[in-house]
Amino acid sequence: MENGSYSRLRLVLISLVAWTAVGVVFAMPRFASTTAWWFVLRTSLADWWAWALLVPMIVAVDRHLPIAVNRLGTRLAVHIVIGIPTTLVYSYVSAALQVMLGVMPWPDMIGLGPLHEALKGGFLWSLLVYLLVVGGWQAVQYSQHYLASQLRLERLERNFSEARLNVLRMQLDPHFLFNALNTISSLVVSQPKLARGMIEQLGDLLRLSLESGRRQQVRLGKELEFLGHYLAIQKTRFGDSLHVVLDVPASARDVMVPSLILQPLVENAVRHGLSPRPGGGTVWVRAMIEDAVLFITVEDDGVGLGENWADDRVGLGLGITRERIAMLHHTQDAGLLIGPREGGGTVVRVSIPISVTEAYSDE
Repeated sequence: MENGSYSRLRLVLISLVAWTAVGVVFAMPRFASTTAWWFVLRTSLADWWAWALLVPMIVAVDRHLPIAVNRLGTRLAVHIVIGIPTTLVYSYVSAALQVMLGVMPWPDMIGLGPLHEALKGGFLWSLLVYLLVVGGWQAVQYSQHYLASQLRLERLERNFSEARLNVLRMQLDPHFLFNALNTISSLVVSQPKLARGMIEQLGDLLRLSLESGRRQQVRLGKELEFLGHYLAIQKTRFGDSLHVVLDVPASARDVMVPSLILQPLVENAVRHGLSPRPGGGTVWVRAMIEDAVLFITVEDDGVGLGENWADDRVGLGLGITRERIAMLHHTQDAGLLIGPREGGGTVVRVSIPISVTEAYSDE
């Protein structure tokens, strides 16, 4: 209630100052006449303050018109008709203010005097001012409608982005689960003990996945914990032929990253880089912060990309990861690049702006 009263009082004061400024501006050219300047100023202020008093009535009438806002031609025709009696009312309001300011004697306001003055010379000018007031109010309405539509559009875009991200996350979860179960099934008969250990690790993975819920982003430290269980499954399968080197400083572990971002990158390195290579190899997972951007690189010394490789032919896991990064971070600093590693193998480099990431944090 207090805020509403303050807003109305502020609006009244701003309106009074604005109409007073208009009155002063229109009075200035007549200051050089033989008429006293104070008389000219009071006459001009009375004329424009009269419009200030009529503006609430004009706005109220416009709001109650049963005509759509976008039908400008019809509304203009109706306002021209309404403007005729309004300008007549204006002539009496202006005369009353002139009496109050000592510009006009009281008897001149009685009867048809103000009406005769309006019809004699100022009627068309008053009608034009009325239409200008209506036009200004229409501009305010269009501005409000535009801002409201922009807010609705932003909400729709955000809801669409969230829905798309959830769809991508739902695609990634079964993709990972299928690959993990496929790895376990290959050992159930030949090495049941190892298979049981892998099932336990998979249970821990699923627990962590459920704990994160449907959050689109988690801290990098949480991602490393999730990755540790995945690597435990892969180490059970590959044994000493799989080596993993983690180089992630403590300062980077609190940065928010898309959930399940590391596992597809490492899975791609193991499955497509090291599995076809006799004797396995090494996977390096590194992270560093530079110029408010988190850089994550996953490298392997496997078989490489091949001669016929193309960037648009990435697998499901990398494709979803790249799309999620693009949807979460609409900047040039964010992205996922794939290329050959110097010395053989493949390198995947992810860049995530820290400031933008923190703003999307769900924690």
